[in-house]
Amino acid sequence: MRIRKPVVSGLFYEANRERLIKQLEEAFTKGPGAKPATSGAYKGNIVGIVAPHAGYVYSGYVAAFGYAELAKGGVPETIVLLGPNHHGVGIPVAVSEANAWETPLGSVEVDKDFAKRLVEKSGILAFDESAHRYEHSLEVQLPFLQFIFGGGFKIVPVTMYLQNLEVSRKLGRAIAALIKESGIKAYIVASSDFTHYEESGKAAMKDKAAIDAIIKLDEREFYDIVIERDATICGYGAIMAIISASKELEGRNVRLLKYANSGDVTGDYSSVVGYASLVFSRC
Repeated sequence: MRIRKPVVSGLFYEANRERLIKQLEEAFTKGPGAKPATSGAYKGNIVGIVAPHAGYVYSGYVAAFGYAELAKGGVPETIVLLGPNHHGVGIPVAVSEANAWETPLGSVEVDKDFAKRLVEKSGILAFDESAHRYEHSLEVQLPFLQFIFGGGFKIVPVTMYLQNLEVSRKLGRAIAALIKESGIKAYIVASSDFTHYEESGKAAMKDKAAIDAIIKLDEREFYDIVIERDATICGYGAIMAIISASKELEGRNVRLLKYANSGDVTGDYSSVVGYASLVFSRC
């Protein structure tokens, strides 16, 4: 079995199982207040979330707000993970070839059937493990998913180096079409940090405009804001894809759960990275 080993454990999050569990517990305590009780029955009311992917010490408590919502929605069969390719290695839009991904909390199986069908349907996606070899944006989401759901779910990891509007829409619509056709119980997780390395007030202004467009489910306006205002949102393609998918899946309610920045942890607001947690739901 080909297993994708973690590459940022011990850097972005704890490499020891017990310390990682404690770190996740602390993220939920600092964020939404406590780890939510996971509903065993999948309700089908949530399409997915946008979650940050910085080190847990900086953004873990922000991510916890989104994962608390997923926990309330019940255990899915498959979770599609979308994130940027920070390193530019591999093909432009790539799904993992691995059979499973490993973290200190265990391994999670890749839904190879869904992945193959997504490659065929999207017309823009291909299998390429090199695009995932060094990338952290999807890996850091897995311990949160394992923490709230335990096991029993599969993942479809997709990295995006090419993040334009057309590609993002095609990907999002293909994901939605497969979910509808198969009737699979699924969530989408779009991994992204927001504006990078600007003064806190300036970053917040750019991020507010971008978040407002997300809440309106307007991927075109969101894309224009990213380009015209030079909003350095690293996973903007993943965000546009979840917007496109959510509209196709009748998920027309978007809520901002938490916005913060790295300065809230470090105390240095002169150059921050913004983090946001949002949930897309059908009610």
